Amino acid sequence: MSHVATPSSVQHFRQALLWPLRLMPTEAAHARHHGPWQVLRDMGDKSPWQEVVDEYTGDASRFHERHYNEFVSFLPYVQRFLYGEGRARGTAGNDGDSPMRVFRRNDIAAVRLVARPGDAPVTLQVVHTDLYFFFDIDVVILNVEVGADNLSLAQAEELLYRFGRAYPAGWDANGAALHCMSSVEWLAADGSVLSRSDAQQREAFLSHVAEHRAPRISAHWAYVMQPLVSDHSDEPGALRYRQIEYYRMPTMAYLSLDDPKQLSRNDFIRLGLVTGAGESDATLPYAERHLADFEQKYCYDRFWVDAGAAPYTRYICNGHALVVVGDAHSEFFCCRDRGVLAQFRHQHFLLFLIAHFQKASLLMFSDQLVEALKQMNIHSTPSVKRFKRSIRGNFERFLRFTHRYWFHEISEQAQVRALSRLCATHLGLDPLYDEVRVRIADMNTYLDADSLRRQANTVVRLTVVTLFGLIGTVTTGFLGMNLLAEAESPLLTKLLWFGVVFIATTWLTIYTMVKSQRLSDFIDALSNDRLTLRGKLAALVRVWKPGSD
Repeated sequence: MSHVATPSSVQHFRQALLWPLRLMPTEAAHARHHGPWQVLRDMGDKSPWQEVVDEYTGDASRFHERHYNEFVSFLPYVQRFLYGEGRARGTAGNDGDSPMRVFRRNDIAAVRLVARPGDAPVTLQVVHTDLYFFFDIDVVILNVEVGADNLSLAQAEELLYRFGRAYPAGWDANGAALHCMSSVEWLAADGSVLSRSDAQQREAFLSHVAEHRAPRISAHWAYVMQPLVSDHSDEPGALRYRQIEYYRMPTMAYLSLDDPKQLSRNDFIRLGLVTGAGESDATLPYAERHLADFEQKYCYDRFWVDAGAAPYTRYICNGHALVVVGDAHSEFFCCRDRGVLAQFRHQHFLLFLIAHFQKASLLMFSDQLVEALKQMNIHSTPSVKRFKRSIRGNFERFLRFTHRYWFHEISEQAQVRALSRLCATHLGLDPLYDEVRVRIADMNTYLDADSLRRQANTVVRLTVVTLFGLIGTVTTGFLGMNLLAEAESPLLTKLLWFGVVFIATTWLTIYTMVKSQRLSDFIDALSNDRLTLRGKLAALVRVWKPGSD
């Protein structure tokens, strides 16, 4: 790459991308009562995605100390969300156990990247490619973790900035895609190319937006998601998804450097805010005034000292990105079992996953409310009923989300708790939750008020019918007298009179119900002492006057 690098070299680089997506309802997914992941299960070997039997759900001999350290980092209710109850409770393999399901594909071994036209390609090893499903929530999260050794700092900055983009932001005057990789190639274990990016095909992206009013997913990311397909794609797919957040995927990064103390403040700003490599070390990506509180706002510097097991370790979090920088010569910082690298891949990844899952879920609830309103036709009774069922269903699911997935504190360990709070604060989770909660509550309150109004109207109509029916009942039943003495008449005559009276009574009752609103107004007028006799008679006339409602 053509950028000027600092003297520091990145001995080991890890990047973990998270891509939250909304799952759209389909007949195939609806038929599986246990969740959309059942569709992938049923595909078997026809799908590249296979359910992960990990150290918590598989053979207990695979459970190691790093997994124990991960487990005890979280509070009990978070442990139940992440890991379920366990085999000892007899729930292993049960969809009601852990609310989270993980699927993995193993056919993608590496990715070859070119940041800008003319740059030398960089090949990263694909550590794993996973899909995370969640019980009762129509959200799926793609996780791709890649790694490489011996990169320059400028290369690492460009990888962080350009790799995790679902589609190009635009094109320059020469037709080159902006802000994303110039070329991306997924590679199999034998080095063959499985899929290539198509970011340079500007017309394809333009025509897709013009036709669907939705962005076109780049070919290499669409390939990774298969057999899940974009909801706006013409391809058939039993599981379909839509973009729910910004097109830049949330990212985590681990950089072990020769000497992290050599990094300038500008370098930390570029890494933490994921701005890409600068033309020179002296150039800030943004105005100095804007970055005046960078350290206080984004940095967790508890370990940025020349002491401890991993000296000069700095964490930077802006919500969208979580970056850890440390010394490559520190054994603890580079340890994959007990050190910072193990924490980055386990505890820190999970806290980042939880934060973005919560945000994606809240945005999904907001989208569903908008769609329910958009599809409602107040002049269509079936449409109104569907709207009510949709709002009631969203309210119930939101309550279950609150009690199952909404955590303010996930750990009592100082480091995990601090990083979790940084993520939640910068993502604005609490204000977003309050906004969605108020919207759903307002909609549900409206439906309750509407139901009460309808019940009140029904009571009024029944009261009017009862009141006017009482007049006839008392009149004809006074002293038990009968207007027509047909008790000794032949059966046919009695049946004839019964039918006549039944029809007349039914018609009169229905007519009274039709006029019940106007009759109710007339009764209100009669009980109003301030109205004159003429006003009360006018209210009676309005009962039969056309168009007086």
